[in-house]
Amino acid sequence: MKIAVAKYPVSAPATFVDFAEKQARLLAEAAAQDAGIAVLPEYLSLELGATFEVSVRGDLLASLAATQAYHADWLALFSRLARGTRMHVVAGTFLLATAHGRYRNRSYWFTPSGAHGWQDKLQLTGFEKSTAVIEGGDELNVFEAGNVRTGIAVCYDGEFPLPVRAQYEAGARLLLVPSCTDTEAGATRVRVGCLARALENRMFVAQSVTAGEAPWSPALDVNTGEAAIFAPMDAGFPAEGVLAQTQGDQVWAIADLDFGALEASRVNAQVANDRDWMGQLAPAIARARVKPL
Repeated sequence: MKIAVAKYPVSAPATFVDFAEKQARLLAEAAAQDAGIAVLPEYLSLELGATFEVSVRGDLLASLAATQAYHADWLALFSRLARGTRMHVVAGTFLLATAHGRYRNRSYWFTPSGAHGWQDKLQLTGFEKSTAVIEGGDELNVFEAGNVRTGIAVCYDGEFPLPVRAQYEAGARLLLVPSCTDTEAGATRVRVGCLARALENRMFVAQSVTAGEAPWSPALDVNTGEAAIFAPMDAGFPAEGVLAQTQGDQVWAIADLDFGALEASRVNAQVANDRDWMGQLAPAIARARVKPL
């Protein structure tokens, strides 16, 4: 299975049509390289804030409310593009209104048949908490993509081992991480989380990112990091755990994932974090004891 993850160049589309044409062009590039899955970044819907007047685009809460008018068009657009490219498309995230003026950071997965599922972001960053209107999700999913089970961990969620472990135990061998970071430290945190999840679960992890600057946006103003695809740091895979990574202005990082080799690597594994997971839960070491010296 070939997967493509985007280093998405943030811009300022004047209309939804402009936004749609950009998505079609970028996804066509991934499809032309025979990708079976394409992953766009977190906060993708916030780029649509640029279609509104200055007083709205510069106000996060106003732009979140205004963007809801595009939700049906968003679903129709990515459903059509997934069908047209014959790819599974993870359309970054859409900040979706729920009850009482609150929003969930929702990542939609669109299949080549046009159907879709979703995973909400579970853990909130300090920025998201500070808005006082974004809430975490309450459901953890795993999706079937052909013969491969796949989970989504939106950005910060990839830094938490237990939900990803639950996805692994439900059969996930691929984790998709749509992300958006505005500092080098943030980019490092998400990247290290991805590498850790790949190691401890013996799974592939694919991270998409936002790139460039959008001074008109209170949330997409600065963007950092590289899109990358990670593997366990073990026999048969790169020592640094990186299968592919963007550089410079490159939009797509693409790798051909060999799940047969992933399973076979268990036989010759130097370490077996995935199988030894339960050892850390032994009653004798579940709690540390403080001992005077």
